[in-house]
Amino acid sequence: MGDRRIQACLNGARARGFHPLLPVTPSELAAEAAACAAAGAVAVHVHPRNARGEETLDPAAIGAAVAAIRRAAPGLPVSVSTGDWIEPDDRCRLEALRAWSRLPPEARPDEASVNLSEPTAPLAMQALLSGGIGVEAGLASVADADRLLALGLLPRCRRILVEMDDVEAAAAEAVSAAILLLLGTGAPERQLHGSGRSAWPMARRAVALGLMLRLGLEDVAELPDGSVARDNAALVAAGLAL
Repeated sequence: MGDRRIQACLNGARARGFHPLLPVTPSELAAEAAACAAAGAVAVHVHPRNARGEETLDPAAIGAAVAAIRRAAPGLPVSVSTGDWIEPDDRCRLEALRAWSRLPPEARPDEASVNLSEPTAPLAMQALLSGGIGVEAGLASVADADRLLALGLLPRCRRILVEMDDVEAAAAEAVSAAILLLLGTGAPERQLHGSGRSAWPMARRAVALGLMLRLGLEDVAELPDGSVARDNAALVAAGLAL
């Protein structure tokens, strides 16, 4: 268990009512990040919000969340999302991603996830790479993996996220296995995670394969026994105890 790596995904696109302790504000994200680090997480992934509690790519909001986490958990790598649902306007979204590189070092994300299913994924990846921000390539299908390989950007990624939707375990296992087979072995690091029904089956599969895990309220609120987790740290601890 000492070599097991787990990233805590603190909030995602979840609404406040999803869980009593879902973190939204910079201070809440910072407190949860510190608790997850204490529980054994080696990285965090967050979806910062604006003053209305909505997901945003605005550099000021991104910087405020990242800086707060850095103060609470020094040295913990911070990843954010670039999802196109957050900012549907392609030009505005890419401008925001480019602007992140101009944030002061203490407020700049270490990494950002890019969904290869999105039309502008190649442009988003280039914007991040040119700004010195690591790319986490999100693959939810074999088609996504094919696209990543065709782009020739696999070696430049910080991490590959093989991520399954809220589907039955057998379906998630079949798709994730096909993606991993296509990618082969070696660098960069592979992470395997699911959502909802597939969250814990994928966590167990990640452990069996020696891959990085991801758990947190973005993906699931329940522990393996079906009870509701107290917070993100409880999910991290349960993942490390598998």
